[in-house]
Amino acid sequence: MNSTTFDDAGVYRLDRHRALVQTVDFFTPVVDDPFSYGQIAAANSLSDIFAMGGRPLTALNIVGFPTDSVSPQVISSILRGGLAKAAEVGCAIIGGHSIRNPEPIYGLAVTGIVDVRRVTTNANACPGDLLVLTKPLGTGIATTAIKRGIASRALRKKVTAIMSKINTIGAELAERRLVRAATDITGYGLIGHLVSLCRASRVSAALDPRAVPMISDEIRELIEQGCVPEGSRQNLDDTTVAVDWGNTGEARRIFLTDAQTSGGLLLCVAEANLEKVLSVLREAETPSAAVIGKIAPRRRRGPLICMTG
Repeated sequence: MNSTTFDDAGVYRLDRHRALVQTVDFFTPVVDDPFSYGQIAAANSLSDIFAMGGRPLTALNIVGFPTDSVSPQVISSILRGGLAKAAEVGCAIIGGHSIRNPEPIYGLAVTGIVDVRRVTTNANACPGDLLVLTKPLGTGIATTAIKRGIASRALRKKVTAIMSKINTIGAELAERRLVRAATDITGYGLIGHLVSLCRASRVSAALDPRAVPMISDEIRELIEQGCVPEGSRQNLDDTTVAVDWGNTGEARRIFLTDAQTSGGLLLCVAEANLEKVLSVLREAETPSAAVIGKIAPRRRRGPLICMTG
């Protein structure tokens, strides 16, 4: 993440037209199947490159395992999952590093390339831009339910598929100059990443909480049961001062601040480009293509984000 704008990756200019895009990410298992875990961790890392309009070139594995309790077969399956996702987008895994660790960790350090005229940052949103979300929310709650053994089979299958999908569409939209700004939604949740985007772009935002898509109605039931990760609760606490929640209920607030794993892209789209963007998203079969709000002029006082509806 860029330290000044909180973008998803660092950008290093090579010449007049090209720049390197670099990122690193890893985490502990979020699903039980090792191959799926490898796919999700790799998809999450690769998506940071696409979120900035780049294309991944090479990646390095980052691996940590307790060797006394995790078999070589499990490690191999995780790595094969990551390799499969990298191959899907033409990214070569050329090495890596492993350490002994009390709990498993896996991810990638990725290097990509981007046209300097097509870099998509979170610092270029303009008043009037529409906010479009490419994946439904709820992965943090769903993976917590998986760990607790209370997620339905249907939810496990659906959330695994969503987290395994790479945000390749970010590069296509950037190359076609159809988006003004973008960020991917990960650990800070939708609200946290939108706050960072507003601060970097010096704007505010209006969000319709009812328009934000949910992975499954089961997510709502899990929130009511108290199946909420600590990271999501912390996100809610951290963003309260930046948000005018209006009459948004507690469960919906938790949902909007849920810490995502390999979440979708939040796109800032000029109204004139909206239909083109939605058409591209539908053609790419993104998990969602939801218009959830709008960028507004920066408020001198008060919260950056206001709920509507």
